[in-house]
Amino acid sequence: MGQDSAFWRPQSQRIRGNLRKFSIVTLSLALLYIYSSRTAWSQNSYAQFESPAQAAILSRCRALHLQPGPPDNFHERTVSDRFEPQTPPHLITNAKMWTGRNNGTEVFAGDILIDKGLIKGVGHFGSDVASLRQKYSLGSELVVIDANNAWVTPGLVDAHSHMADYSSPALDGAMDGNSYKGIVLPWLRSIDALNTHDDSFALSIAGGITTAVILPGSGNAIGGQAFLIKPRKTTERSATSMVLEPPYTVNSSFPADPSRPPRWRHMKHACGENPGSSYSNTRMDTIYAFREAYNTASQLKKQQDEYCSNALAHRWDGLGEFPESLQWEALVDVVRGRVKVQIHCYEAVDFDGIVRLSNEFKFPVSAFHHAAEAYLVPDLIKKTYGPTPAIAIFAANARYKREAYRHSEFAPRILAEQNLTVLMKSDHPVMNSRYLMYEAQQAYFYGLPENLAVGCIVPAQSIASVTSWDADLVLWDSHPLALGATPLQVFIDGIPQLETPHVVEKPDAFQQAPSVPNFDKEAKAAVEYEGLPPLEPTPVKTRPVVFVNVLSVFAPGADGVEELFSAQDSNTLGTVVAVDGQLTCVGVCSVDFADATVIDLEAGSISPGLVSFGSPLGLEHIQSEPSTSDGTLFDPLSGAGVPEIAGGDGAIIRAADGLQFQTRDALLAYRAGVTSAIVAPLAPGVFGGLGVSFSVGAAHKLQPGAVLQEVTGLHMKVMQLLPGPSVSTQIALLRRLLLRPVDGPSKEWFEKVVNGEIPLVVEAHSADIIATLIRLKKEIEHAHGKNLKMTITGASEAHLLAEELGAAGVGVILNPARPFPLFWEFRRILPGPPITEHTAVSALMMHNVTVGLGIMEIWEARNTRFEVAWAALSSGGMSKKDALALGSTNVARLLGVKALSSRIDMVATQGGDLLTLSSKVVAVISPSRRLVDIL
Repeated sequence: MGQDSAFWRPQSQRIRGNLRKFSIVTLSLALLYIYSSRTAWSQNSYAQFESPAQAAILSRCRALHLQPGPPDNFHERTVSDRFEPQTPPHLITNAKMWTGRNNGTEVFAGDILIDKGLIKGVGHFGSDVASLRQKYSLGSELVVIDANNAWVTPGLVDAHSHMADYSSPALDGAMDGNSYKGIVLPWLRSIDALNTHDDSFALSIAGGITTAVILPGSGNAIGGQAFLIKPRKTTERSATSMVLEPPYTVNSSFPADPSRPPRWRHMKHACGENPGSSYSNTRMDTIYAFREAYNTASQLKKQQDEYCSNALAHRWDGLGEFPESLQWEALVDVVRGRVKVQIHCYEAVDFDGIVRLSNEFKFPVSAFHHAAEAYLVPDLIKKTYGPTPAIAIFAANARYKREAYRHSEFAPRILAEQNLTVLMKSDHPVMNSRYLMYEAQQAYFYGLPENLAVGCIVPAQSIASVTSWDADLVLWDSHPLALGATPLQVFIDGIPQLETPHVVEKPDAFQQAPSVPNFDKEAKAAVEYEGLPPLEPTPVKTRPVVFVNVLSVFAPGADGVEELFSAQDSNTLGTVVAVDGQLTCVGVCSVDFADATVIDLEAGSISPGLVSFGSPLGLEHIQSEPSTSDGTLFDPLSGAGVPEIAGGDGAIIRAADGLQFQTRDALLAYRAGVTSAIVAPLAPGVFGGLGVSFSVGAAHKLQPGAVLQEVTGLHMKVMQLLPGPSVSTQIALLRRLLLRPVDGPSKEWFEKVVNGEIPLVVEAHSADIIATLIRLKKEIEHAHGKNLKMTITGASEAHLLAEELGAAGVGVILNPARPFPLFWEFRRILPGPPITEHTAVSALMMHNVTVGLGIMEIWEARNTRFEVAWAALSSGGMSKKDALALGSTNVARLLGVKALSSRIDMVATQGGDLLTLSSKVVAVISPSRRLVDIL
């Protein structure tokens, strides 16, 4: 009788005795019915023969085949399991809702009712609040919010975050993202390191984040299990209470009720450089570590399946204990298809290895993360076992290591065109997750369709006619894809998260999705050249270049940026003529078009080129590859000091000597309106060196106009983060060098600083250190009787001393431009709307401090135009010329560039000005190089 022989033998004898009077046909039908009902009998009739232990084993074995998902009655729930009592219901009226339905194309205008942590209804509820209360059994405390036709989206989901595992401010005692106990560690869990005091929570919520996937780091091939959290504070204040749909095994090895469908689990994998560098492995080592781990899990799964086959057949003799391993149970669940596997993977070679691995061991991959080359190999990605993985990527963050060198800003649109699901993510704190929507905005700018751009960070169908979804919503001050879009309110589990949100009024045009340029040609070239398309411009010399249909013209002036021309309307657009890099006519010009290169700006603009500062742009190609970099300086305070042959402690290093031209990041920045950069030597300690101003578009150092100013300012650092001596020792060194310079080449330059000929540029973030520097400036001025030019860069806490900085005549370059409390001395930031009324920019400018904006990594240079626009929008009421100055003349002046009109190029944009998403940079007018570059 097969698998149930122990039970069926006596039963069949009794049946044969009783059924002799029936026909053969009747017997066959009866037996067919019995066999077809065997599963039900084994669960019910057999129960009377099973011991409690055997019943538990059978239940557990059946649970192995259940697939994750919500229970059948999910949409019948009336209260969220995360509902906080005393939370009043909210009615949002007159909203414009992006529902997520119809592939993200549906927009519904109406009202949203949320109560008990859920969306209770979507429609047109009118003004009869009393009947609404009765229909939905609402309390009398209903809160009504008139959205006034503002946009509402579901809460944003960050698909890749290390929030709370790498918490802010970063301290050695709270760096829990990676384990270095082994290359394969599927048994570790990110929830066990979740710091509930992370300063990032409030900031991320202020950007609309309502859910984040908290992944272990990428130092291991298998780094452990990930967890989804909601970043709001809970009454319990525990890490567990923040977890969204925790697996039933989160506090035990196995579910208490195996009959319930399991919840999805999540696991982090990594391939390529990261696990290899952490364990001195090659890619071959890493893939074998994967195979060995999956073989272990597969063998354990096979043992479990064989065990359960015997148990379900009631072959109990000698069965023994269920084969299990606490270390490997999560990876067994991966092989069973019950875990969403998130894989850190960049290059085609690594995708190929993982695709083969997934097919060898028959497990699906949820998403490839970072995935710099995925857009080049979509057919390979589709060969992954099971459903095609999603691709979670950055918009423009690239080239920071070899694996990321071929990433393209056009990757999102190319992947979408290949029918792959695109997700934008932060990798927080690598990028501040508060600005996850900014990632979507950039993807949209470079060609990802509007519906997919919003959908890449918002779950589908979260606002719809179907209710009972979690009440995680964001009410926006503008269209979500408009640059600078900021939440007016954020709901998590129906609870408003912003107590007193600050709002900046924006023009009506910001309520529509911005028009964006056409990049079809560039996207095609990205694939054709495998991520490295040619970027060099086409120069035009001697021949006039005529720009027609010009809306406005701005240029460097004596006190910043001045407006030379502004059309009153579309009927009065102007003309600009440039010859050999010089503007010869602006406004109404008489031109012989037959002898000119004509460029239609289509209501575009001409403005000063942006100036980049703060990153090693021009000193390195790939951040993590020392062979592509100028290298770092010797530090006089390190103990070893500077070798005597290089000048000893009196040496001075010039950044001009280490310049590298035509790096890809420099050329990409040039195509985005950054025409010059100022860079200081790469200093690990206090003593920096002499900065240089150079043309970002130049071909080499000997080209006329390539080096705009050989020496700009003298750069130093005073920071708690620096290795070596104390802050007070760093200040003592600076005081000594300014009062009594050390003999040697540096002496001349410190004397120039004291005499006010060049600025002293000091990177400092802490308000306490900045206050000390202000006092030091006064001390040096008193000792020498001359004004000292000082510029503070970094300046995360400078707003706390805005009045004092203004009075002392100290300028500030904010870097990063959008602040984040990454380290202890950065922690007292002024975050801006919706958290605070003022930004650091507006607070400083109110006290007449000259402000510029900087960047931290070379890839960011190309986004300077957007950083300037964002700062202007969030500060409120800033004129266009003042905004342009933040990224151009202010930066140059604060860092010591002279003769600005001849050393700042002009940029021509088509379809709008430089600070809008609608425009595209099409030309650079360069007086220093005496040409016009066509891009």
